[in-house]
Amino acid sequence: MTQETRDRLIEAAGRTLREEGYAGASARVIAKAAGVNSALVFYHFGGVDQLLLAAFDRAADARMAAYQEKVAQVRTLEELVAAATEIYRADLEGGHITMVSELVGASVAKPELRAEIVKRTDPWIDFIEVTLERVIGGSPLAKLLPPRELAYASMTFYLGVNLFTHLDADRTRTEALFELAGRVAPRAKLLTVRLPRRRG
Repeated sequence: MTQETRDRLIEAAGRTLREEGYAGASARVIAKAAGVNSALVFYHFGGVDQLLLAAFDRAADARMAAYQEKVAQVRTLEELVAAATEIYRADLEGGHITMVSELVGASVAKPELRAEIVKRTDPWIDFIEVTLERVIGGSPLAKLLPPRELAYASMTFYLGVNLFTHLDADRTRTEALFELAGRVAPRAKLLTVRLPRRRG
């Protein structure tokens, strides 16, 4: 029963964060959605923020598994841009962009929450770096834009897109960025040709 209660609270917390935002995600509201007593939020998680982070982690774990599978066969810059566009749209439709935006917004006034969110970006930066290394590693583009630094830039861009999506009501400006990347990728193909290794 304990694990079932935790699971119900985590599910309700994720749903509440997506639908009501951080400001509306109180222990009472989440507990009501889970059909349990609000005291159990503190008993199982120690507080609302910890519960919201648990919900965020569960969503992130599922996304990481799905996206690792999605990019496993990506070998070209065009394929990478197409996969990134699909990932953005899936995160948007699934409500994950809302979760990220709400937690990042709340972290402005809560340094302790900020530290937790930063810690959770590290696996994603590693994931992006590994993918970029496979696609552009050893190429002139990688010399110009090293995969690790490009991974940091990609994460910064993703967080910015998350926040801007809430301002861009019809999503046209955000979609335009991905369309631009889709047009540029084929033209950058020569920069992704791997350089032969020098002998000796």
